[in-house]
Amino acid sequence: MLRSRWLPWFAVLFFGGVTCGLLLDLPVRGGNASWFNPREQTPQQRAQLYEWLGHEVEAFEHQGNIVKSVVRLVGPAVVHIETEKSESFGPSNAGQRYVEEAGSGVVIRFGEGLFILTNTHVIQDAALDHIKIYLVDGRLIQPETVWTDPATDIAVMKVAAPRLIAARLGDSNSVSIGDFAVAVGSPFGLSHSVTYGIISAKGRRDLELGDDTVRFQDFLQTDAAINPGNSGGPLINLRGEVIGINTAIASNSGGNEGIGFSIPINMVMKVARQLIQHGQVTRAFLGVNLDRGFGPRAAARLGMSRPRGALINGIRPESPAADSDLSVGDVVIAFDDVAVEDDAHLINLVSLTEVGKDVTITVFREGKEVNLHVRVGNRAQFRKQEQ
Repeated sequence: MLRSRWLPWFAVLFFGGVTCGLLLDLPVRGGNASWFNPREQTPQQRAQLYEWLGHEVEAFEHQGNIVKSVVRLVGPAVVHIETEKSESFGPSNAGQRYVEEAGSGVVIRFGEGLFILTNTHVIQDAALDHIKIYLVDGRLIQPETVWTDPATDIAVMKVAAPRLIAARLGDSNSVSIGDFAVAVGSPFGLSHSVTYGIISAKGRRDLELGDDTVRFQDFLQTDAAINPGNSGGPLINLRGEVIGINTAIASNSGGNEGIGFSIPINMVMKVARQLIQHGQVTRAFLGVNLDRGFGPRAAARLGMSRPRGALINGIRPESPAADSDLSVGDVVIAFDDVAVEDDAHLINLVSLTEVGKDVTITVFREGKEVNLHVRVGNRAQFRKQEQ
């Protein structure tokens, strides 16, 4: 799959250069036929071709050194994780057994501490002393504290050990489709395996993952090979910066089929920051019901040239939306200066907003764009009121 992305581009340069060299730079005889017929090649011609090929390969390898440098920079920050979890089985879950799971993680620095980012599903339900973290130099360490957020499949472990190397974080908002990406992890237990490819898509949502506990999704899609065991490992740009945490694959076979998903690092750090500082994630609440079937017909009926944003079809009483000027029939096209793509995107944006923050919401109403101001509330408090 990776070759289908990279090889054509390099092939044009490489084989195009070979053709030009044969036609322009090297002496020919019989319309170039002698160069492809070993019986007619002279030792001098072969020496010339080897010399020319050496120069071309040197230039080609210089480009490949970028990927090597990325791996040298980030590789030492990638860890292999093994866990042992207790699992119930049998009639009425009367039996107990231990199951092993393997994954990956990446060391980061936050404030004055060092932490490992990984996936919730890699370490969830495992006791601290049943989580083993293997560093690139073979050392075994264990976490001091663990925090998880199943709703995003993000987990953070606090660690302490000498000579830990932290990876540099990038800006996933600046990632573009077609950007090259490198994945590092432990597929099938093969620690520190490296694959590369491109960013295939952004904003993948509504994926069916496991037990459907991952409710807030905004994945980067990549064709860099991701397999079981890559979960929790980093997706890296060519600047050596972490732009995502690999979390899932779309596969009928259970292995890589060229479609992998990574949580954008900006989203990861919003969650990780709350976990580290507060031990849990507090999510904001707006209080609107959204039309999941909003499409071209509804957009045209409202006077929009195309469907975009999220259509409000209900407002919950005593919610931040009810206390604002938002109305049923409004289409939210921007939230806090971020263009809203669809209803799932708006839900993500709200959930990752600081509770109590005053935000500007732009709606499409009666053919015009209107800016409104709303102070988002605490989702947990609203749920208590409903009970």
